[in-house]
Amino acid sequence: MERRSTATAERQTNRGLPPGQLFIGGRWRDAADGRRRDVIYPANGRVVTSVAEAGDQDVDAAIGAARRAFDDGPWPRMSGRERGALLLRVAALLEERRDEFAQLESLHTGKPITIARTVDLRDTIDHFTYYGGLADQIEGATRNIRTPGFAYTMKEPLGVVGAITPYNFPLILSTTKIAPALAAGNTVVHKPAAECPLTALRLAELFAEAGLPDGVLNVVTGGEDAGAALSRHPRIDKIAFTGSTRVGASIAAAAAAAVKPTTMELGGKAAHIVFEDADITAAVDAVVPGFVFNSGQFCMAGSRLLIQRSCYDSVLARVAEAVARVPVGDPCDPQTIVGPLAARRRLESVEQYLALGEGRIVTGGHRIERDGGYYYAPTVVADVSNDARIVQEEIFGPVLTVQPFDTEDEAVSLANGTRYGLAAGLHTRDVARAHRVAGRLRSGIIWINSWAVLDSALPFGGYKQSGYGREHGPEALDNYLQVKSVFVPTNQH
Repeated sequence: MERRSTATAERQTNRGLPPGQLFIGGRWRDAADGRRRDVIYPANGRVVTSVAEAGDQDVDAAIGAARRAFDDGPWPRMSGRERGALLLRVAALLEERRDEFAQLESLHTGKPITIARTVDLRDTIDHFTYYGGLADQIEGATRNIRTPGFAYTMKEPLGVVGAITPYNFPLILSTTKIAPALAAGNTVVHKPAAECPLTALRLAELFAEAGLPDGVLNVVTGGEDAGAALSRHPRIDKIAFTGSTRVGASIAAAAAAAVKPTTMELGGKAAHIVFEDADITAAVDAVVPGFVFNSGQFCMAGSRLLIQRSCYDSVLARVAEAVARVPVGDPCDPQTIVGPLAARRRLESVEQYLALGEGRIVTGGHRIERDGGYYYAPTVVADVSNDARIVQEEIFGPVLTVQPFDTEDEAVSLANGTRYGLAAGLHTRDVARAHRVAGRLRSGIIWINSWAVLDSALPFGGYKQSGYGREHGPEALDNYLQVKSVFVPTNQH
């Protein structure tokens, strides 16, 4: 079943920027009170456009449109195969417009265009492809029970999903929620990050072109107030959130008051362990991109390096030398590895952490003055204690802390010694040690002799204050479904 959205005829023919409006019920509209928010290019600090700033009235309208689309519209009643076919159309359209979306992603985040094209677009397309294929595999099961009769289970969509996403990977992290939610038959109200809303708006256009019925996907741009209005709204059936632990805790509390299910992918402070028997060259090649990737704005960044004392000095020297060679510069330059941070306040936050004076700065430790952009030099801080703030708190910038350890037990204790538990990794040639340590690390994903290997089929999520629930894989699809049991007695006539 296919239905063209009314937004298709309204969408801009200019492929430069999407409409700076709210997308509600298949139509573009301004905020009810007319407020707008500037979008800044982080590479030079200049305004590139502005977008509508949603208020409570706008959020209510978006939820109303999603509610009507769920209660009365065709989307939840389509077969899984039909829903999957639309997600596959979206994947194909994204592939056709890979460069366009990559440029837009780079524009509002400041990330290097090469990363946007080869990582962000690749993973986004893969997610829509994966859940497009999984949509027709949502199945219940017959059950043998002790009471005479016939019993079976059904899996049904939850209803209206509120998706709240951060600024560091706008496309990927919106897709990790939108793709499984739609595959399961839900409708969605998406609130992207205030700083980086452009690809969310363009994605809404793309869905309309693919034939998504009006009201199934709605986008409200704005700040924390819009997110709070979404999370506390009584007609939202579930909240899916990625962001800081602080904001996640407040959203979870608001949802809990209405007994509303949530999934939370929150902060991280991942430990990267190097044992003395590791392939040191391979370890350094993983450690450096593991914390400078996306300018360190990565919840699974390997921002804590633990090195066995017997090789501490030599590994630290090699890491520092490699970090000093990392290309920092213009996001449009295909050679750039580290671009600017996404906003001025993000840069100032990193500076405040380094101003604490904890540990010894080996390389970096300063802002880079370039065209008024928000650049910070990739930084290595050694000889820092485990209770230091720069070890315990998520900096979200290109900063690596380095600590020595003597024994395997100490390495595990240090690695587990924060409130976070999203990711961790280790380097060793000892296979038994690799599996033993992986089993002891309290994190949702563990990488052995590698870093940041992610796949749409491989679930990840947090332990401790890194959140709960899982994204990617069939486990994510289950987060957007509820199970209904049906019993029919055999003595019915």
